[in-house]
Amino acid sequence: MNRFDRITAILIQLQSKKIVKAQDLADRFEISLRTVYRDIRSLEEAGVPLYGEAGVGYSLVDGYRLPPIMFTREEAMTFVTAEKFMAQFTDAATRSSYQSAMYKMKAVLRGDEKDLVENIEDRILVRKRFQPQQSAPENALDCILQCIAEQRAARLHYETFDAQQRTERTIEPIGIFHENQFWYVVAWCHLRGDYRQFRTDRMTQICATDTPFHKKHPDFKEYLEQSEKNHAVETVVIRVPKKIVAYMQGQRHYFGFAAETDLGTHVEMTFHTLYMEGFARWLLMFADHAEIVQPTHLKTQLRDLVAQISQNL
Repeated sequence: MNRFDRITAILIQLQSKKIVKAQDLADRFEISLRTVYRDIRSLEEAGVPLYGEAGVGYSLVDGYRLPPIMFTREEAMTFVTAEKFMAQFTDAATRSSYQSAMYKMKAVLRGDEKDLVENIEDRILVRKRFQPQQSAPENALDCILQCIAEQRAARLHYETFDAQQRTERTIEPIGIFHENQFWYVVAWCHLRGDYRQFRTDRMTQICATDTPFHKKHPDFKEYLEQSEKNHAVETVVIRVPKKIVAYMQGQRHYFGFAAETDLGTHVEMTFHTLYMEGFARWLLMFADHAEIVQPTHLKTQLRDLVAQISQNL
C-alpha cells in the first residue's frame, strides 16, 4: 500500500470508531509507531480536525465526515459474498438491514463495478446442509445486539431441547457466537442467577426491555476463554481405515479434530473435546470401522449406547 492510500485508510478507520489507538493502526498497516505519528500529522496539516491524548488514542471532532468513498472491485465482490452468508445464517431483521446497506454500497460503485457485481451475484451460492426444526424469531439477533449495545435486558420465551417445557426468561446478553449451525447467546439469566447459553432457534418470542443491566459483566471473549478452561478437555485418539476418512471430514472439526497421522492403510486421528458424550454419539456412526486408542472410558460409553439402542429395538 502506498502512503496516500494508507493515509486515506487511516482516515476511514478514524471514522469507524470513537477512539483509535496508534498501536492498532501500526498493527493493521504493519508500520512503525513513528510512521503512524507522521501520517497523523499529515492529516492534521491537510485540515482534518483531529485530537489525540497520550495513552488513549486519536479521535475526530464530532460532525466531521469524509465524502462518499469509492470501493475497490475486490471490496465490492467481498460484500456480495458476505451477503450470501448473511442470507443463510442470520434472521430476517438482520438480513433486511444488510440488504439496505448493500443498496447503499452499490449506489457508490462506478458503472463497470456495478456490472461486475451483477455478473457474480447469481454465481455465488451458500447452501445449508442442516435446517433446524424450529427457526428463530425474525428479530432475534437484531434484538439481542440492540440490547448488548444499549446494555438493556431482554425478555424471551425459551423451549427445552425436547420442546416439553417453555419458560419465560429475562436475560442480560453479553455476546453471541455461531457454532455447529446454530447461533448462541451468552447472557446473565435472572431466573438462574448465573450465566447461561441460549440457542436462538429455541426462542419462541423475544423483545428488548427498558430495564438496564443490573451488574457489570465480564469481557465476552475473556468469559468464553475462561469457560472453556473450566471444562476439562479430553484427548481422544482413534484409528480408522483410509476409505472411511472421507465420510468423517465434513463434521470432525465440530468435535475438536486436532491432527491426523498416516499409518499406511489406516489414519490415526487426534481430537480435543469438551463433551465426551456428544463425541461418543458422533463416533457411533463409524464405530464398526473405528478403533479407539484412547481413552478407555470412551469404549465403555459406546457399549452403553449400543446396549440402550438394543433395548429400544
